[in-house]
Amino acid sequence: MQELLQMLKSKTEKLHLGGGLDKIQKLKEKGKLTAWERVFLLLDPDTPYVEVGKFAGEGLYAEHGGCPNGGVAVVIGHVSQKLCVIVSNDATVKAGAWFPITAKKTLRAQEIAMENRIPIVYLVDSAGVYLPMQEEIFPDKEHFGRVFRNNAKLSSMGIPQISAIMGSCVAGGAYLPIMSDYALIVEGTGSVFLAGSYLVKSSIGEVIDNETLGGAQTHCEISGVTDNKYPDDESCLQAIRNIVDKFGDQPKANYSRIAPVEPAYGHDFIPTYLPADRLKPYDMREILKALVDAGSMEEYKRDYGKTIICTLARIDGWAVGIVANQREMVKAKKAGNANEMQMGGVIYSDSADKAARFIMNCNQQRIPLVFLQDVTGFMVGSRSEHGGIIKDGAKMVNAMANSVVPKFTFIVGNSYGAGNYAMCGKAYDPRLIYAWPTAQMAVMSGASAGKTLLQIDDAAMKSKGINLDDEARKKRLSTIEEQYNAQLSPYYAAARLWVDGVIDPRETRGIISLGIEAANQNPEIQRYNVGVIQV
Repeated sequence: MQELLQMLKSKTEKLHLGGGLDKIQKLKEKGKLTAWERVFLLLDPDTPYVEVGKFAGEGLYAEHGGCPNGGVAVVIGHVSQKLCVIVSNDATVKAGAWFPITAKKTLRAQEIAMENRIPIVYLVDSAGVYLPMQEEIFPDKEHFGRVFRNNAKLSSMGIPQISAIMGSCVAGGAYLPIMSDYALIVEGTGSVFLAGSYLVKSSIGEVIDNETLGGAQTHCEISGVTDNKYPDDESCLQAIRNIVDKFGDQPKANYSRIAPVEPAYGHDFIPTYLPADRLKPYDMREILKALVDAGSMEEYKRDYGKTIICTLARIDGWAVGIVANQREMVKAKKAGNANEMQMGGVIYSDSADKAARFIMNCNQQRIPLVFLQDVTGFMVGSRSEHGGIIKDGAKMVNAMANSVVPKFTFIVGNSYGAGNYAMCGKAYDPRLIYAWPTAQMAVMSGASAGKTLLQIDDAAMKSKGINLDDEARKKRLSTIEEQYNAQLSPYYAAARLWVDGVIDPRETRGIISLGIEAANQNPEIQRYNVGVIQV
């Protein structure tokens, strides 16, 4: 575990270097701050923040030089004591150009602002769409154009948007700041235009420099496109803080919160207790004692459906309902006083039934839900099928998918197959979803997938009249498992924004607290309705 945490720390530190020290130096020579320096100057000092999309783009686009952290920093944090989403382009990564993952990450930031009704701040420093990959970023529904559609939607919802043009802002990207409520610009470095001087010359033959075409003086004094100009990044960021400072308070959802209490177990308990080996059992209740406020757990149906733990609790004072996979082997009572041993991490009919009812209770009582995944899937075999595992699983998925209270998901260990879905995977709209370094996400485990894929390979080879000997089959199995296991990595998931990042388990409590604080800003809670539910 310590090795995994050290790897996480090392990877995180590299993200703040963006495109590298030489690119940062060039940025400094222009009098500009880095993407992260801008974020930290904007945030209230010594207040917690949550990074979203950490490791986005990792390992992607190698043939194009890579796109560390998706070329943009995204955080949720306090600006002038108001919770905001901040989107800060990293000009050290391909001059801030938008790769497909950049668009996906920016859309995620806007989604968070919409879900929680909190202001969003764009610190713009971008050369626009990365042209060599334009077909993967320009035309589709969830591509670049969706950002400007969201600008309009955010405005119609009354959610404040502030943009600071702190570098290039070109072509279609020019609409993002100008569709915001406030558009500020930095003198000398900020510029905004639909077409730069080179394109203007080639298109209409006009010869003009970029500053005259779309610099701070032009847009503040002539066109009125931007509101005010500022001599440097620092003064522009202070202006944003001054604007946010004037925002009035909005109605709240009023989720229950009392004075926080520290957990029963210390800060370092989880890294020393949780086994790094995904096959080893452990007691999830012990993990919970390190996350929830001491003495706050009130477990639901403790002696029934034991492979899922459902409990009311408080985290940093906030009331939550927790749905967590139990990884210990448990003994279940059956009719006739018989006992059945159930495998930890597997969802059985009784545990699915219990979880569905608990989720419905939390929705009726307006209690946010927290899911802790370490799940290998639903129980298989004739006994489970005859017992109706599919309908019980469908009941749980229905209750969870239609949830109207905020949901937060953490992948502690395994996240396989339909277990990922039932425990509120990314497809089920958790407000935030993070993976621990011990997480593994796929349709099934590497060992199971390897054997299954090898059988498919064998059948294909035999159809061609080729029979592999044992040595060849062993080598093929090793290759398949190696490829598959690479895709199980939490960083593989984070690179593609299947999760919002990989975190130290000790960050979990703070993320839940800030996440519920953000959710509390949106008072609109729909009526809970599960529709037709399986019985």
